[in-house]
Amino acid sequence: MKTSKATVSIVRVKDSVQEAVGKAMELARWREFISKGAEVSLKVNLGWDLFLPGAVTGPWVVEGVIRAIKDHVKKIYVVESDQVVVNVEKALRQTGIDKVCERYGAQWVNMSRSEFRTVPMPNGMAFREIRVPEILLRTELITIPTIKTHNKTVITGAIKNQWGCLPKLRHNYHLVLDAALADINKAATPRFAVMDATVGLEGNSPKSGEPRVVDRVLASGDFVALDTVVAKILGFEPSQIRHIQNCHDLGLGLGRLEQIEVVGDDDLSLNLRFKPARHNLVSWLELVLRKSFFKWLFFDTPIFTFCCWGARLWYYGWYYLVRGRRLRDNIVKNTRYGSQWR
Repeated sequence: MKTSKATVSIVRVKDSVQEAVGKAMELARWREFISKGAEVSLKVNLGWDLFLPGAVTGPWVVEGVIRAIKDHVKKIYVVESDQVVVNVEKALRQTGIDKVCERYGAQWVNMSRSEFRTVPMPNGMAFREIRVPEILLRTELITIPTIKTHNKTVITGAIKNQWGCLPKLRHNYHLVLDAALADINKAATPRFAVMDATVGLEGNSPKSGEPRVVDRVLASGDFVALDTVVAKILGFEPSQIRHIQNCHDLGLGLGRLEQIEVVGDDDLSLNLRFKPARHNLVSWLELVLRKSFFKWLFFDTPIFTFCCWGARLWYYGWYYLVRGRRLRDNIVKNTRYGSQWR
């Protein structure tokens, strides 16, 4: 168990997102956590391919991290995985992160198509063994989440971002999500975390939430402490968020506010009062079916393919006919962050 205080930086975006990222990383002393000459994986959040600002990591934040570390490390990979209802290659192109990779010589890796290794978890909370992308076991991991609420975990941040490091059918562990998150973070532990809080997502996130400009970047060498601070400033009680406390109990980081020093432009008095997430129809129906006697029928037979189509159809309706596209355009057309995607 870590005993000394963890440092979490909060920096307001003024003139440049990339400069804010660099300042946040410096305040959090990133060089103490990333080895000189290391190969580094940047785990971005590309968990949605119907483009919605706040749902995915912004390219300016990724660029800021690459600029900060490129002369310190040997090689940079940018990594993420497919989901059963998300084409991560499409999400990569929509965000423009593919262009950032080209510009700086970083290598994109879709971990769903890469080699996996089995890691024993003798004291695992959800797993006795876990399949982890091989690249995460031979590189140093910097996780770059977005700041969002979540209908299953209250918030989604630096801990939840490693959910995308599990194999594609990770949805099967939704009923033990808080425990599974602790296990995957133990198997593939981030060395450093940079949170994209330029545009967040509140309400019924992580896919059908409402984008909100926050104008901040956070960073820490303790990814658990980072999420603890994020929970607090979003208006939630960190001690009541199970996956944060699971990681704290496993000694992966500090999940108590009194053990954390906040530096930079804000402190723990900041309260963004994010709207909490509720289950949308897709999320609610999935949990009902998983708890039912007919679980096997919907998730272990070819019917699952039709369930995925149904989920996509619902999200397409929400995005194109109800709110999504309008929410997207408001951020892209009316805020300073829009030009990074245009």
